[in-house]
Amino acid sequence: MPAPDSFEWGDCEQGSRPRLRGPSSSIASGTPGGVAMTAVSQETASPGNSVRFGWRRLHEWHQAGVWERLHRVLLDRLGYANAINWDRAAVDSASVPSKKGGEETGPNPTDRGKPGSKRHIIVDANGIPLALRISPANRHDSKFLETLVDAVPAIRQCAGRPRRRPVKLHADKGYDFAHCRQALRRRGIIPRIARRGIESSERLGRHRWVVERTLAWFARFRRIAVRYERRADIFTAFHYIAASLICWRFVQRWFC
Repeated sequence: MPAPDSFEWGDCEQGSRPRLRGPSSSIASGTPGGVAMTAVSQETASPGNSVRFGWRRLHEWHQAGVWERLHRVLLDRLGYANAINWDRAAVDSASVPSKKGGEETGPNPTDRGKPGSKRHIIVDANGIPLALRISPANRHDSKFLETLVDAVPAIRQCAGRPRRRPVKLHADKGYDFAHCRQALRRRGIIPRIARRGIESSERLGRHRWVVERTLAWFARFRRIAVRYERRADIFTAFHYIAASLICWRFVQRWFC
């Protein structure tokens, strides 16, 4: 079964929920309890094939950019409805323990040096995940700021050109470096980064709490709360599926 070339929106009558046609039908059963790979295998595998077929399809679709494209389609839907608040954005990361090690893992300094990974996300003022990246747990947050900001796709708007840059970006003291501020200013973004030894973390908390909440939403998916996959591409694919499900809930909120 080849990777789908596009995603189409189903009809949404008054009082009914919108439907998204495409591979989301096989992952719609993914809940905070975890994304079941059996659903993928049942949708894609022919009789006699094992669940390994579903894992292979997951990898192939990730290599083809299916999950990232699904996330972008949902972001375009929200952007066209003016549901994305570009006035402020926030960035942060969270460590994930790794049971089996593998790619993009490293000793976690906050967990007695046990192997782990780190998820980096950037969200808008409403907590909608705009982009994400995976790194070893021992990599500093500031090293991924530019990569994360540049990973935000050009999102469709109801009027005007697509947009990908927020007006302001809020971050904690882990990003308090001159090169981080200069990188944001070069991209036309006003940095709002807490300064070590000067500002209290609580001052910017009234804007940064949205990214903490979104990280908590990611942690509710058992498939990525603890990393069991050795391969980084599979782990990243599950993150894009989780991000798409989070965006889908915002779509339901705005259109239903």
